[in-house]
Amino acid sequence: MPHVSLGRWADLVVVAPASANVLARAAAGMSDDLLTASLLTASGPVLMAPAMHTEMWEHPATRANVATLRSRGVQVIEPAVGRLTGSDSGAGRLPEPEEIARLVEEALQPASRDLSGRHLLVSVGGTREDLDPVRFLGNRSSGRQGFAIVERALARGAEVTAIVGTVEVPPPAGARVIVATTAMLMREAMLAEQGSADAIVMAAAVADFRPELTSATKIKKSDDHEPEPVRLVRNPDILVDLVAHRVGGQVIVGFAAETASSAEDLLAMAGAKLARKGCDLLVVNDVGRDEVFGSDGTRIQVLTAGGAVRADVRGSKVAAADAVLDEIAKLLPGV
Repeated sequence: MPHVSLGRWADLVVVAPASANVLARAAAGMSDDLLTASLLTASGPVLMAPAMHTEMWEHPATRANVATLRSRGVQVIEPAVGRLTGSDSGAGRLPEPEEIARLVEEALQPASRDLSGRHLLVSVGGTREDLDPVRFLGNRSSGRQGFAIVERALARGAEVTAIVGTVEVPPPAGARVIVATTAMLMREAMLAEQGSADAIVMAAAVADFRPELTSATKIKKSDDHEPEPVRLVRNPDILVDLVAHRVGGQVIVGFAAETASSAEDLLAMAGAKLARKGCDLLVVNDVGRDEVFGSDGTRIQVLTAGGAVRADVRGSKVAAADAVLDEIAKLLPGV
């Protein structure tokens, strides 16, 4: 029958662009045209690339529809951020054809399941340290790199627990998510979950400092005097704590976001940090070049405990995630 033959025939169904309307109809299981009938009869993987205005993408109805589709195994990728129709700009732009093509290749040639049976604990995003009920100290971490590691670890067969701070993008379907938006909450969550993890990736950008005092009310500005100085105190070093509480042959990976005047200085700083922290691998990137925070691309180097560079990746955060996971897999016993 023509209305079911396409879904049965296809090795992969790609919907690009996937409008808010198509997402809603697919989530509801409607089949009143050729596209939705093909989706209902598809025997292979389904990849949907959303494209719509930002308000439509962020609407609770659309988010619920996306969650429903992802729970059924549909790969709904995040839209790009950029110029939309007219003068509008924001999240909702159709991803570039090259990115869609890459995901098609991955769907047709699934990743190695080399992390099957392993449990990864991954911290993601930034932290916010409250100054008063309105203001906080934070950083520019979007969570994209951490979630890329979560997504690729899931694709490679791992069970993943994500300790999530402040992020700009939703977590991939399939991960167990624990929200921890301050350094102290993240430390508590990471140590509580450490015992069951085969590998730990400390990808979050945790604030080094927090205000010594947090005001219970909004700090008012005044024309009569300057504001009181804000005294900062040091947050605990979560990575050092994790190394100190290492369980068995646990592999522990740290991240170092640095600013350096040269590639040599960057590696020197990373090597010194690796020696201080005592982790197995350190992922270092130069964040002073406006190509890391909030971007889909990155440049990382992965250093071993001995200071050797095991990987040097300039490209997508997905490619960087796989490079990190490749090195973890080499260190896990029995892999």
